Amino acid sequence: MLTGIIVLIVVLAAIAIAILLIGIGYYNSIVSIRNKVDNAWHQIDVQLRKRYDLIPNLVETVKGYAAHERETLEKVIEARNFGIKATSVQEQAGAENQITDTLKSLFAISERYPNLKADQHFSRLMEQLNGIEGNIAYARQFYNDMVMKFNTKIQTFPGNFFARMFNFSKKDYFEITESTARGPVKVEF
Repeated sequence: MLTGIIVLIVVLAAIAIAILLIGIGYYNSIVSIRNKVDNAWHQIDVQLRKRYDLIPNLVETVKGYAAHERETLEKVIEARNFGIKATSVQEQAGAENQITDTLKSLFAISERYPNLKADQHFSRLMEQLNGIEGNIAYARQFYNDMVMKFNTKIQTFPGNFFARMFNFSKKDYFEITESTARGPVKVEF
């Protein structure tokens, strides 16, 4: 009888240890994916900062050729400032939609001024912007892939049990909401 109790205690202890180890494994994997999501967001931020740094140079170059286009230039800078101040994924996505729209206006100005379009400094800035846009698109895709992986992990069993226990919550995708902003920024020389 005593050996039966000891066997039962050993089995229960083994089950408890196995559950604890599984829990630790799931907790660590959720934390690992969450950190990848955070890192992916920081990579987007790096690319956005590059674009934000480039925008004033573009505006200044355009000012030299199209000084009377002040309203458009002010909207571009206003959109940039809104993006810099964004603190959440939703705010950042909204800011990026606004920046995309205002940059389209800036590109339209360049079409009206052939001398601006031919300016080497403007052309270099536009090439840089085009490269940054590609990097932003890649960073957004990677971020959204990591968000999907994280959300799946915390929404499927047994990850959802551990996610609730440790207060992990669903992450937001970086989505473009305006249909006009869904296409790439068109850069023509």
